[in-house]
Amino acid sequence: MDTPSPSSSSSSSPFDLVSSALGKYIPRGGAAAADASGAPDQTAARVRVHPNPAAGRQEQILGAVNLDRELRITRSNLDAPVFAGLDVVAGSPFVDLLPPWDVPTVTRRLRQVLETGEAHVARVQRLRRADGSELVVSMSILSAAAPQEGLTVSLIAMARRLHLYAAETAIGTSLDIGETAQSLAESLLAWGDVAAIDLDFAVWTGEGVTEHGQGRIRLRRAALVPDRVWPEGYVTEGDDLPKDASHLLSQAIRRDDAAQAIVIPDRESIERVLGSPKLVRALVPSDRSAGVACIPLVLDGSPPVVLGVAEVWRRADRPFNDGELLDLQELVARTSHHVDLARQHQREHTQVLALQRRLLPRTGGDTVETASVYQPATPDSAGVGGDWVNSFPLPDGRTALVVGDVVGHGLGAAATMGQLSMEARALLSAGLAPDEVLEHLDKTVTMLDDAESGLAAGYSALGSTCCIAVYDPVSHRVALSSAGHLPPILVLPDGRAAPLAVRPHPGLGAEFALREPFGVHTFAAPPGSLLALYTDGLVEDPAVPIDEGIGRLADAVSTVHPWDVLEEAARWVVSGLSPQRGRDDVTLLLARMIGYRKGDTATWRLPARDDAAARARTLVSALLREWRTRDDTRDRVLLLVSELVTNAVRFARGPITVRLIRAGHGLLCEVGDTGNGRPRLGRGGLLDDGGRGLHVVHRLTARWGVRWTDTGKVVWAVVAR
Repeated sequence: MDTPSPSSSSSSSPFDLVSSALGKYIPRGGAAAADASGAPDQTAARVRVHPNPAAGRQEQILGAVNLDRELRITRSNLDAPVFAGLDVVAGSPFVDLLPPWDVPTVTRRLRQVLETGEAHVARVQRLRRADGSELVVSMSILSAAAPQEGLTVSLIAMARRLHLYAAETAIGTSLDIGETAQSLAESLLAWGDVAAIDLDFAVWTGEGVTEHGQGRIRLRRAALVPDRVWPEGYVTEGDDLPKDASHLLSQAIRRDDAAQAIVIPDRESIERVLGSPKLVRALVPSDRSAGVACIPLVLDGSPPVVLGVAEVWRRADRPFNDGELLDLQELVARTSHHVDLARQHQREHTQVLALQRRLLPRTGGDTVETASVYQPATPDSAGVGGDWVNSFPLPDGRTALVVGDVVGHGLGAAATMGQLSMEARALLSAGLAPDEVLEHLDKTVTMLDDAESGLAAGYSALGSTCCIAVYDPVSHRVALSSAGHLPPILVLPDGRAAPLAVRPHPGLGAEFALREPFGVHTFAAPPGSLLALYTDGLVEDPAVPIDEGIGRLADAVSTVHPWDVLEEAARWVVSGLSPQRGRDDVTLLLARMIGYRKGDTATWRLPARDDAAARARTLVSALLREWRTRDDTRDRVLLLVSELVTNAVRFARGPITVRLIRAGHGLLCEVGDTGNGRPRLGRGGLLDDGGRGLHVVHRLTARWGVRWTDTGKVVWAVVAR
């Protein structure tokens, strides 16, 4: 067996591996690369290009440059003739090889790879030769292999066909429309000095584009390279082109009702076509720019649809030839479908984000102050996730706080999220307890997973999580149930903070063998308490245990002062805890408990006897006089309490609880008993004794309803004051 060469050793650097690999496919020759001290590097292959007889030009050559942590060149392997003229000197900054306008962007990329260790692959880049000419390469940035430090930068000086392939591959790596346009513009720099991508505004926003709108096309600059300071008045990234410019470009590329590329060869022709100094300032990048090629981004169809325009500008000494124009058209044609895919993703992203924002709570009611933050994952994710929060006052005066995390991203997750959110709200408003609501949501998720009734093909919401808390502002207690969700954080008025000891339960739609009744955790939340509900994106970090992440959240929330503006506090907590490179959405709901003042509520407990109604009227009448309630309101409340207590004595057993609450512009009356029957408003006539009491209740109140408790039910009704 042959003895392994040093370059095949596991300790070899990426520089050595690249150089060694070159020797297997490209004839060797030339001087050795220099290391930092100027001595020959014995392990690096010596490469030379050999001409292609058929094409009469050089094939692509791969070379490598090693950098230290200060981004200075330590050694290089750029001996092939195609790299001739590059001033590669050991000890000099690598960025000296770049055009000045590319230095900030490339420096940021280099330092990012140094910090994260994640490679940056196949960036189309221009390098400056000593004579002022430029070389287009495909540049990849890799971390140096241990124990070495620094970076290895591989460079491929590409043949035109390979450049087309590499550019198309790079452009299709993102579904973000801005990044897609930027990648296309960077690729087009191989043919010019400045490249710009102007997209139809409907494409930029994700809307549908048809041939009917092409006559009144509105263009927005989606990408512009290189990164430099542009003259005043020039249209830069994110700006809309002047109306006349948009009309002019759209008319030029749609000659004879067909999308065509056009070339304006010199500055005199450009000024004559644009016709006004204002348009020249808006569209011409500099005085040196003398020629431009405008290539339409066309989506195949019947008829074809123009998505936008790619512009490539050149100096006077570099006119476009027919071969270059064909290459430009081919690249833009190959990548137009990537732009349309990004448009579709943008539309879906916008729809889901709009739904997400719509589900964010507007208010928690008079007895709870709420604030929420929703932070989507990185823009290049597959779409907005299924995190959702909601808080809303219930008709009986309590407040519901809900947080959920639906599995997946995109429209399937969004549809499920919206359905679960609305279903939870409806069931809670109907008086169901949190555990009963989760039972219904569990069945819904299971049903949606059915292939025939699912909301999106191939999408499954099994394993989604949800946590529901209901706050009673009179007793200052919270009833909470969780389906696989992380425990909320409770901060007491004295500043003590800790996650609630909620019994773990599988997520929604778990297998039947794993299902068990949802538990209800009840705890005291005195006025001034703060409850934090959140999703896992806020506390999960691969580098630390989940318990530590929850502990960090508890520490952060405990510093929120009772006088702090809750919205600002929520944003501060999220900004301090959410990962910088988040892979999941981040959601936080803070709820500050206020409750009712002691003097605004009264509760009486009465035996279920025939005189209970009379006793209740006496107690309520005295309280209403103390509250200085109007006579007509007092008469309605007394009749209402009498009917509710009479029904409770007649149809239920055990003690009866009467509660009166002065809330806002109304009086909330509650009568609780140990019965479990549901009062219903029947169709009986006035002489029909059964259900007469509920008809009276219905006419006396603004709204009424029923909620169930562990010991029975509560019938509540609101009377306007």
